[in-house]
Amino acid sequence: MTTLPPSGAKKLGLVIDLDTCVGCHACATSCKEWNAVGYSAPLTDQDAHGADPHGTWLNRVHSYEVGDGAASRTVHFPRSCLHCETPACVTVCPTGASYKRASDGIVLVNPDTCIGCKLCSWACPYGAREYDYVDGTMKKCTLCVDRIYNETMAPEDRVPACVRACPTGARHFGDLGDPQSAVSQLVREREGFDLLPEMGFLPVNKYLPPRPRRDSGTSAVPAATTAEPSGSRTDRFFAWVDRALSR
Repeated sequence: MTTLPPSGAKKLGLVIDLDTCVGCHACATSCKEWNAVGYSAPLTDQDAHGADPHGTWLNRVHSYEVGDGAASRTVHFPRSCLHCETPACVTVCPTGASYKRASDGIVLVNPDTCIGCKLCSWACPYGAREYDYVDGTMKKCTLCVDRIYNETMAPEDRVPACVRACPTGARHFGDLGDPQSAVSQLVREREGFDLLPEMGFLPVNKYLPPRPRRDSGTSAVPAATTAEPSGSRTDRFFAWVDRALSR
């Protein structure tokens, strides 16, 4: 099984704002387009326009209706690899194909040594691993390593394709290991949270909860959807997310 490297100071990741995400899927389509060539290529599709379409997507967006009546709202929830500090997908890999980089904390898959056993996908509690049935290997978000370190690209383009394409600025990229970075400050200001923290995998990526609705003055998450009536707004929202992803 694969061992994890010592935790480094640099932790590159995403901060996703659930308040401003409109579910347009620009992140998913731009990710698919960029990764059709380069590091994660190919990202294949089978029977894309037929009765049983399926294929490999490194970024997916789920939409949920929260609450009832006037207090209801739609929350769009983008999902991809969270680049955990202690990823189970790495430690279960029998060939070392799944690994975590000490230099920046990015979790990657080496396609040359991946045997497609799917152990990593079973171990990941976030469903962030994709099996490519044509290629016979596992695929996942790479944070676009072939973009962010490409010095031939303009500085504004050296971010993951999903971040560059987001029309509402709901996706942010940076070093979450640096407490003074823009993404770290954003997490503190907006009470950003980990997904399923009770699992203990310490995801680097963070989510920002929706703000209260201005039109009705209701809570960001209606009380009817919370596990308990007390707790902070972040606690109540996370309780809803936990239940939604456990369905």
